[in-house]
Amino acid sequence: MPEKETLRRAKKDKREGKAASTQAGEFVREEIEHVREGKHGARSAKQVIAIGLSKARRAGVKLPPPKNASTETQEQAARDTRKARSGSKTKKSARRSRASLRKLKREGHSAASKTALSRHALSVAAKRSAASRSRSAKKAATTRKK
Repeated sequence: MPEKETLRRAKKDKREGKAASTQAGEFVREEIEHVREGKHGARSAKQVIAIGLSKARRAGVKLPPPKNASTETQEQAARDTRKARSGSKTKKSARRSRASLRKLKREGHSAASKTALSRHALSVAAKRSAASRSRSAKKAATTRKK
């Protein structure tokens, strides 16, 4: 369950008309903080981000599934979105929840370090085309707060 502060920030972003990815960024930020403060670990920066995005979808952020992701990832994203839309608060499996948390607790905390996140950002950017990078940089420049 996301923290109240995270939900408040995401709602504020939505009110201001910001993109779904910006709203979801609040949940990713929360997850990074969780790993840093030792609540649980993660195998990689990618996993930390994935957990955050999943939380965002379940909280109702209209985030589409990634286009170039595996079928499993797309199905999971759709499942998360459905869960948010249905509004059903079905009881979580305590056994499964405990098992996944225990697994995460055994992982390291360096996945949320500045270097790990930086390395991830660089590797993701390298996979994008120059035009795509330029386009997002221009958009960032126009939407930046003055």
